[in-house]
Amino acid sequence: MGSSSSSVVAGAMEVPEITTASPITTADRHQKSTSPYEVVREVAGSNAVVVFSMSGCCMCTVVKRLLFGLGVGPTIVELDHLASGAPDIQAVLFHLLQESSSSSSEGGGVAVGRQPVPAVFVGGKYLGGIETLMACHINGSLVPLLKDAGALWL
Repeated sequence: MGSSSSSVVAGAMEVPEITTASPITTADRHQKSTSPYEVVREVAGSNAVVVFSMSGCCMCTVVKRLLFGLGVGPTIVELDHLASGAPDIQAVLFHLLQESSSSSSEGGGVAVGRQPVPAVFVGGKYLGGIETLMACHINGSLVPLLKDAGALWL
């Protein structure tokens, strides 16, 4: 991943590097007793693009369709299909949403009324939700970000 991705999207947050390269499954999570934060970090750090989603969420569908339309094959985690741990993972995603809102000048530090899904990670960094993804798409910074993450080759 190139260093230009952090300058392309000022609101992206670094997710610390992880040591394994395979996504963690629900069964692995119970065996390893990892925290929900570690699960999110592992999945986000192991894949070029990750979308945490709920299967019935229309905004999640928009995010997935946009990424597929650009030729990206994101790793999709449907939280409502997990056997356990979904509320804990949603809490981690909401915390990331609050942190990104407080670091942006226009967010005012409050994530009131915003949902933690869809949550998009690109190149191991938390990009944000649908608003951030669409803003990056409209301003032309999304494709370079996806290329830097290795999700696009064109």
